[in-house]
Amino acid sequence: MNIRFGDYQISDDKKKLDLDVVHGLLKRSYWADKRSRETLIRAVENSRCFGVYDANGRQVAFARVITDNSTMFYLCDVIVDESYRGSGIGKTMVESIVQSDELRGLSGHLATVDAFGLYEKYGFHKEPDKYMRKPPQEEAGQ
Repeated sequence: MNIRFGDYQISDDKKKLDLDVVHGLLKRSYWADKRSRETLIRAVENSRCFGVYDANGRQVAFARVITDNSTMFYLCDVIVDESYRGSGIGKTMVESIVQSDELRGLSGHLATVDAFGLYEKYGFHKEPDKYMRKPPQEEAGQ
């Protein structure tokens, strides 16, 4: 995937990812603030990843998709650099991901505590009594 919009580009080329930027963004999130860089690297290696880059090639957003490429996908780690929020980057990134040829026919899943309105625009809806969760064990060294 390589989509241009305004001064930005969305790409699923993992070679373009700046893992220092991604790790820094996730460290400022509520869901991945304790995730180690090593865990991030493994997650990137085993997921479909998306970056958004400004006109200078600086990474300003990230998202990750876990999928079986047949029945379902899980959208996670959607984050936009604080100084770029409010400019439509997150919306364009999510729309591009869920409308991609590879994911369009699959059942999509995600978790959020504060962005229901954003994701509802792209066909997601709440199912509060359906899902269960098993939290991860503490990572070594944390």
